[in-house]
Amino acid sequence: MVFKVEDFQSFGKEQYEAALASVNNFTKGYQAIATAYADYSKKSFEDTSAYVEKLSGVKSLEKAIELQTEFTKTAYETFVAESKKITELYAGLAKEAYKPFEGYVAKFTPPTSH
Repeated sequence: MVFKVEDFQSFGKEQYEAALASVNNFTKGYQAIATAYADYSKKSFEDTSAYVEKLSGVKSLEKAIELQTEFTKTAYETFVAESKKITELYAGLAKEAYKPFEGYVAKFTPPTSH
């Protein structure tokens, strides 16, 4: 098998373009993840502040326990939903970062025989 200079140059260009596209995809995905974390942190802080404010006005132990139970349930549900969202963003990041290399990898992957 003989390689031509043009083939080698084309190969290098393909690699460079795939790497650049991968970095761009990674950057966009990472920004989305950072934004999701920031939004969740802000919401969590606001929810906790509102809870403390409500709790400071409570006159009975029964009402305090009711408020605590409600806050805990809501905080847990929000945490689970946001964790799922962020996990999906990480999975999407991995897929998008790999996507520019799919065609390249396919060229060098031997076909499987069934």
